[in-house]
Amino acid sequence: MEKCMLSCFILLLSLLFSHSIAKTHYHDFVVQKTPVKRLCKTHDIITVNGMFPGPTLEVNNGDTLVVNVKNQAEYNVTIHWHGVRQIRTGWADGPEFVTQCPIRPGGSYTYRFTIQGQEGTLWWHAHSSWLRATVYGAIVIHPREDSSYPFTKPEREAPILLGEWWDANPIDVVRQATKTGAAPNTSDAFTINGQPGDLYKCSGKDTTIIPVAPGETNLLRFINAALNNELFVSIAGHTMTVVGADASYTKPFTTSVLMLGPGQTTDVLVTADQPPPATTSVARILLPALQGVPSTEHHNHLDYTCSCSSKPGLSIPPSLPTLPAFNDTNTATKFTTSFRSPKKVDIPSPVDENLFFTVGLGLFNCPPGKTCGGPNNTRFGASVNNISFVLPSTFSILQAHHQGVPGVFSTDFPANPPVQFDYTGNVSRSLWQPDQSTKVYKLKFGSVVQLVLQGTSIFAAENHPIHIHGYDFYILAEGFGNFDASKDTNKFNLVDPPLRNTVAVPVNGWAVIRFVADNPGVWLMHCHLDVHITWGLAMAFLVEDGVGELEALEAPPEDLPLC
Repeated sequence: MEKCMLSCFILLLSLLFSHSIAKTHYHDFVVQKTPVKRLCKTHDIITVNGMFPGPTLEVNNGDTLVVNVKNQAEYNVTIHWHGVRQIRTGWADGPEFVTQCPIRPGGSYTYRFTIQGQEGTLWWHAHSSWLRATVYGAIVIHPREDSSYPFTKPEREAPILLGEWWDANPIDVVRQATKTGAAPNTSDAFTINGQPGDLYKCSGKDTTIIPVAPGETNLLRFINAALNNELFVSIAGHTMTVVGADASYTKPFTTSVLMLGPGQTTDVLVTADQPPPATTSVARILLPALQGVPSTEHHNHLDYTCSCSSKPGLSIPPSLPTLPAFNDTNTATKFTTSFRSPKKVDIPSPVDENLFFTVGLGLFNCPPGKTCGGPNNTRFGASVNNISFVLPSTFSILQAHHQGVPGVFSTDFPANPPVQFDYTGNVSRSLWQPDQSTKVYKLKFGSVVQLVLQGTSIFAAENHPIHIHGYDFYILAEGFGNFDASKDTNKFNLVDPPLRNTVAVPVNGWAVIRFVADNPGVWLMHCHLDVHITWGLAMAFLVEDGVGELEALEAPPEDLPLC
């Protein structure tokens, strides 16, 4: 009895101690119009707290965030905390008309959630129309206060947010494209931490500079916040050691180039082992979406500081690295398949739900009497299993589910393509036009889900960065061509697959992921190329409550926005 009381007492102290070191961080986000000068012009853009990019949120694993968002802009807005598991707090996930109605101009909403079991780099961004072109920022998750990194502590840390810039209002850009059915205009520049860099006009004085000291090792947290482009990144004269991705640690590996799809994050250690005073970080687009944009480079500086310099402020032209071509699929594949978990993984099994989803583009017929901007008087579209996702407008899907409101969505999303075909071959024109609807796929709490994501060549084949809200998943394998279970199952990594929240489905290829449906709620799955989600490349999982309070969705907050 005494031993039992002692062990229980120790457990209680442990729980109390763990609770005492977790903190709650309070932030106010004011969404507002802000004048910003880029590429020789001053534009009014939508920002958070007048900052572009927005504020970096720094927390520890186990901490809670309470963020009060006040919308003082002219557009509806929501904020998504990209990659945060949101255990039982689906109301705080953020995609408009999926987990909440948008925050109307003049309104507010407080997001409350706890970071549980995640360490590394995530980010937040607007999840309403194309506001995320300028409304985004980093989330840095440090280890618990009584823990540390699984690698030598770096001298310094810096988030590096890769973005896009339009010399126009991004909302006007997407609205015009939606009106005509055409592809939207491409961006005018790429940015690093909001700055276009000195390869663009009028940008030399505004180049982002990250100071480093010779010989020190620093942690750089790369985030691809670009709307519509995968990006190659390299640092002249340096190798990078990848140690984390999507807020999960990885088995370290060295590389001279990174490839990030929109939504993905990658943490790297870089040792400043080159002669001062300067070197340069460069980004180049990979496989731009449909518009055939030529190779475009952008660079910012890692600035070596040296107290022995005889001429402080001496400007020496920076060196530039050699980057892969914009269509270098081999380099992209080599990089993405290098990721491993740090140790052997207990792979969820057996599989309860075997799903096969095609992801790709399509074309809608132009309505009678109208003129459309797509090829041959069509409208661009996109789909999952030939269903182009339509957002509701009177309720969010989660609200309709929670309140039992009929007619907002249906639960008959197909587990397999309605029609089987040569997914990466010459596709019949009869399959080019998807169906439009609001369908979800229902999952029982605790079910093990294996999902094959199969890219298609309908109209055009592309790399699709697929993000699932509310979940991390193991990437078991990826390949090219049509997935063939009889032979491709042998390629599965069932030892140390990487844990991610966004997977880059290769051009004319496939990827297989696996996860446990242990988080109740409605969770959007979509392509993180914003032009594709605008066209309907999305669906949602409805994960039912389990047994008891700890396996059930929390009650909705009192200030949840109404439609």
